[in-house]
Amino acid sequence: MTTKLTLTIDDSVIATAKEFAKNNGKSLSQIVENYLMTLTAQDNMQEEISPRILKLMGAIELPEDFDYKKSLTEALSKKYKL
Repeated sequence: MTTKLTLTIDDSVIATAKEFAKNNGKSLSQIVENYLMTLTAQDNMQEEISPRILKLMGAIELPEDFDYKKSLTEALSKKYKL
């Protein structure tokens, strides 16, 4: 079921958003709906993370150039003696 919604948005933002929608072959309503679904999905994802995991976040500081894929590959190669 769809319901109409009235929003108050600056004219220039609406014009830019309509042009964006047109260029992407979508309606402005579709874009707004997808955006709102993305926002609410992010909130739900955050709630699903275990408090234990949240407590660990930020516990390890890695260099900016850390390559986790390379590190994982090396560890697995060592573990399985490849």
